[in-house]
Amino acid sequence: MKRYANRSGNSGVEAYRFDATSIWVKFRHGAVPYQYSSKGRAGPEKVARMKALAEAGEGLSTFISQHAHDDYER
Repeated sequence: MKRYANRSGNSGVEAYRFDATSIWVKFRHGAVPYQYSSKGRAGPEKVARMKALAEAGEGLSTFISQHAHDDYER
């Protein structure tokens, strides 16, 4: 997994990785990464936004908590 840049300095996200259809997000206080899939509950728009935020290193944790909190696959 790639370490999240955490440009704000207070993100709950620690690391992430993604492929063509999913993003996996590891939170600081979690044991396992959560998978959000464009083919699942999160959908393609949310997954695309999460990928962009992950690469930017800012806003990912806030976006997940506000828009995709329960949309993970596993």
